[in-house]
Amino acid sequence: MDTTGRNPSTTQAVRGFAYDHLPPKLQEVSRPFHDLAQELIDRLPDDPELSASLRKLREAKDCAVLLAAIVRADEGSG
Repeated sequence: MDTTGRNPSTTQAVRGFAYDHLPPKLQEVSRPFHDLAQELIDRLPDDPELSASLRKLREAKDCAVLLAAIVRADEGSG
């Protein structure tokens, strides 16, 4: 995500949305969160509320990817 010229708090908040390093099935879960974060960056100005929304979106992404990884592991062990 390009955060050139953005407030450091915005730049910090977008860390963790990369998904290229994940296995394909987890990328499918993570990608929509990345895309929404990018859309928020494109549409909204730097503001504490933007930083908060990005942090919370990242938390939601982490939960969803974790669940997908657990389900994937369970399917592989069965």
